[in-house]
Amino acid sequence: MGYLTATLDTLWATFKQALQPPSTVEYPKVKRPRAPRIRASFALTRDDKGDENCIGCKKCEKVCPSEVITVVGAKRPSPVTGKARGYADDFTLNLQACIICELCVQVCPTDAIIMVKEQETPAFSREGLTLTMDRLYKNGETKERWAWANATLLVEHQRVNRQPEPAAAPPPPAAEPEPSHH
Repeated sequence: MGYLTATLDTLWATFKQALQPPSTVEYPKVKRPRAPRIRASFALTRDDKGDENCIGCKKCEKVCPSEVITVVGAKRPSPVTGKARGYADDFTLNLQACIICELCVQVCPTDAIIMVKEQETPAFSREGLTLTMDRLYKNGETKERWAWANATLLVEHQRVNRQPEPAAAPPPPAAEPEPSHH
């Protein structure tokens, strides 16, 4: 008799739930409003002249706690200025294990990597969750940027909010040697 009661209770709970309106929405068909400072994905940027900002320094790769960033650096002449400089020949960010800690953005000396507000399109394979260099540059051109997400703005914010340290007290006067009695 216990099985029958448990089965009927389960069927009743299922039936009640089936009559409720759905509590989830299908993304990307329906997009819910997001918080103003959401950090959803990444992008690589270009300067005003169209040259890549990434200099291939690998600071982002070294600081990443999840070890999901791979950068292959190289030196070559800039197609814009003609001067030799560092570049990233390959930049890969694997979103499968990324914890969105934003450390890569904070250490970038050229503001080459930034956070964007828009999420990546849901993927059904591992390759779909890997941001290649081409996808990262496309994100920088097509996705809404998060205005706060670059190292320069973070440093400026810390500089503005830092309280001046109190002046150090002057050192105490040196003690005079006592006269010796012979």
